[in-house]
Amino acid sequence: MAHPSVLQTSCYLEGDFVRGDSAPVVVIDPSRDVLLAEVPGVSAELTRRAAESNAQGAKAMRALPLLTRVELVRRLGAALRAQSEALARLLTLESGKPIVESRGEVEYAASFFDHAASAAELAAGEIPASRVADRRVLVLREPVGATVAITPWNFPLAMIARKLAPALAAGCSQVLKPAEQTPLTALAFAEIFAKEAAACGAPRNAVSVVVGDAPLIARVLLEHPSTRKLTFTGSTEVGRILAGQCAARLIRPALELGGNAPFLVFADADLDRAVEQAMLTKFRFMGQTCISANRFLLAESIQEEFLRRLESRMRLLTVGDPMEEATRVGPLINDAGLAKVQRHVAQAVDHGARVRLGGGIVAMTGLSRRFFAPTILDGCAPSMQCACEETFGPVVAAMSFQTEEAALLMANATPSGLAAYVMTQDIDRLMRVAEALDCGVVGANDGAPSTAEAPFGGRKDSGFGREGGHHGLDAYTELKYVSLRLRAK
Repeated sequence: MAHPSVLQTSCYLEGDFVRGDSAPVVVIDPSRDVLLAEVPGVSAELTRRAAESNAQGAKAMRALPLLTRVELVRRLGAALRAQSEALARLLTLESGKPIVESRGEVEYAASFFDHAASAAELAAGEIPASRVADRRVLVLREPVGATVAITPWNFPLAMIARKLAPALAAGCSQVLKPAEQTPLTALAFAEIFAKEAAACGAPRNAVSVVVGDAPLIARVLLEHPSTRKLTFTGSTEVGRILAGQCAARLIRPALELGGNAPFLVFADADLDRAVEQAMLTKFRFMGQTCISANRFLLAESIQEEFLRRLESRMRLLTVGDPMEEATRVGPLINDAGLAKVQRHVAQAVDHGARVRLGGGIVAMTGLSRRFFAPTILDGCAPSMQCACEETFGPVVAAMSFQTEEAALLMANATPSGLAAYVMTQDIDRLMRVAEALDCGVVGANDGAPSTAEAPFGGRKDSGFGREGGHHGLDAYTELKYVSLRLRAK
């Protein structure tokens, strides 16, 4: 892969890099407000070419021996690790993610390729046969075919890996459509893929990367007769639109949509441990993750002590240039993201909440004005915007409860159902609450529950489908049964 100073700005389709022929996507460094690159977008015609290439790639992947698929997937994971520093720097440049977190994202992405390769090996050869009178019933697991992945800006490499690794391992092809804010990491990955595919004899057209007008690209790809599956991570609003487009052709969708995660701290919790986990989930990428804790529901008897300890930890966070090793809080992704955080804080204060810490922009010499101070809002209410919507910023919205039943009512009183967190030392309560939370992921005394080995996804308005674990591989396959009637003796 090229050094970040030499950026790849051509899309990848038909096994090669192709210059876009439409309006460019402008990529800005959010920490300095400087232009990083302009990536020419793809027209409807180029998108159709990508879809055709995807169809051909699906045929080639289906015919590829398992060992070659596994080798390709393992090589991709190893290549990410080999180029970790360059990838991390590029990721930080276009997203503003602190460099220490970007390095962690590269490793996280590589783990999806490792796990998918192992899962494909374990699944191979499992063709159960059943005796039914004078017949044998064979069950075959086959790749679903040509797939499409639309990925978000907050994890521009890890979400590619979580979607693409099982697709390739299962024998599918995939067109990747990265977010407009962060296409450069995806195009850098395309360089890695092209090299590793050529090295192990895999089809170079098994992957395409296209950039540009998202509604146009999605429509053309989903209308193409070869497309059999869509995987999307993004907003609930866009997810509904894509689900409707998939329904028109009965394309199988997997949608990981918005969240509004509650963080429940009970009176018997180990408060130091709870604070540690709160820091992990709230301040990862400045709270700009779909499973970031959004609503802090605190037992009334420990609320003040928990917030005191949390405030002490938050005061130690370094706000600054995301390329600096000490930085833990970088810029928000863009002006719209900053405006939403400011609006949530102002509305909460207008309705009676108190700013206990932070609450505004941090002025940084030589940097942009997108740096928002780590903030605690005390005395919040469930009706406030900061509790009803994802803030997507470094803001702790704290409110109290008196009983377990009240905590669960508050936690589940949202259309979203992606993630939730529960802090308690009572194992009975831990199981009761984990089972009662209406969401797809529960962090039980754990503020960082995501892992390649486990199924990730939501309920309600947070979507459906699972990625990760063997379920992620299963999602790229479909079953066929063969009924073999035997001759009578």
